[in-house]
Amino acid sequence: MNSQRTPYSARRSSKRPRRRVAAIIAAALVLAIVVPTSIAFLRLQGNISVSALRASEADVPDSSEGLNLLVLGSDSRDFSSTGFGTDNGSRRSDSMLLVHLSPGNERIEAVQIPRDTVLQRPACADTGSGAYAGGYGMINSALNYGPACSVAAVEALTGVHLNHFIEVDFEGFISIIDALDGVSVCLAQPMTDPKANLDLPAGLQELDGTDALALARTRHAVGDGSDLARLGNQQKVMSAIVQRATSKEVLARPDRLYSFLDAITSSMTVDPELSSLPELAGLAARVKDVPTDRITFMTMPTQPAPSNANRVVPAPDATLIFERIKQDIQVNPDSESESGSESDAGETATAKASARQLPVSIANAARVSGLAGKFANEATEQGFTVTSITTAASLQAQTRLLIPDTDAARKTADAFAKAVDLDIKATVADVESIELILGQDYQNLERPEKQPVKVNSRKADQKLCG
Repeated sequence: MNSQRTPYSARRSSKRPRRRVAAIIAAALVLAIVVPTSIAFLRLQGNISVSALRASEADVPDSSEGLNLLVLGSDSRDFSSTGFGTDNGSRRSDSMLLVHLSPGNERIEAVQIPRDTVLQRPACADTGSGAYAGGYGMINSALNYGPACSVAAVEALTGVHLNHFIEVDFEGFISIIDALDGVSVCLAQPMTDPKANLDLPAGLQELDGTDALALARTRHAVGDGSDLARLGNQQKVMSAIVQRATSKEVLARPDRLYSFLDAITSSMTVDPELSSLPELAGLAARVKDVPTDRITFMTMPTQPAPSNANRVVPAPDATLIFERIKQDIQVNPDSESESGSESDAGETATAKASARQLPVSIANAARVSGLAGKFANEATEQGFTVTSITTAASLQAQTRLLIPDTDAARKTADAFAKAVDLDIKATVADVESIELILGQDYQNLERPEKQPVKVNSRKADQKLCG
């Protein structure tokens, strides 16, 4: 570990980032306080490089379900520092982070996409780095054809429409950490990896930019030496950056704050809609509103690729994550946010009881063994009264929730559908009470936010040790 740090003051390469990407989130948390009137403003504005978000900008992304940002860490080695390999002219996104900011600025969910992910990459028109005809391969190589090609690949992989991208490189990452005067990390055991220039002791310690980059890059000092093994270390570094950048050590030090913002803007390439400092400050203002305990870093769940066991493809839980991001549904709701405050407990209990006053009958018209009983058990556990469980006389394709034409029935039906995790609207019919008829489409109606997602994640405010 380097005990002495020399602030890096030379202008960084106009190229882009390497893996330790969430420095961008931390930058946004403090950029909002920069007043856009001064020589400092002009200097920071002049630092920023621009590249196309996609070949055609006619399709303006809709951000009504939240803002989605792709943060790219480039392995470009065309810069002054040494020790990161030989520049062969290629650019790969060694780090890819899909960041979702909710519409109300309530939370941020950042999903790490492993560089070894393979997919059928879409064709890319020339946006300044050459055209690509498309083909099967690793997602990280899309950056060879420019950020717009990486954007297209991530959209093809996730189904999430991206509003912006930010790219940073090796040297930029080092400069950002050094501008913060280092970050604190905590290691459970010593870590050594000559290939990554890494030699760190166990315990709580301060890292400069070079050591932080080495920690985030190392494969051979963790797990099985794969790309997936090092993603946990990247989460630690990202959390450490957020914690340091939002601390009084930075916010109360104008010199350190400016150095940090100078390093960030000098290191980044962004899309045209994000290329002005006011636009970045606007994004920063939104990010600044998000409490650090509502910023979550997670790794995309994966499984071995059928074509190559050394490569990965998204696991089923990854599909759930991306679907929730598209719908602005929290990936894994916190138990605290679900339960509500103590002051609301009495009112909530009363409201729940009033919404469960009518009995319910459940009929299995999907010909799936035990289906009606399963839903009946879930409803009973939630406090509903199930008066009958039957098997329908005929197979039915459509699930229906029938109710009498009363306000009490509507209230009970809404609560019941939510309790059994069905996204279904009640239909008024000539019935005496509430009837759920489960058709063959019942699985398509299961509410996606209620399915648990298994994902490796870390909150930005999580303690570094313990």
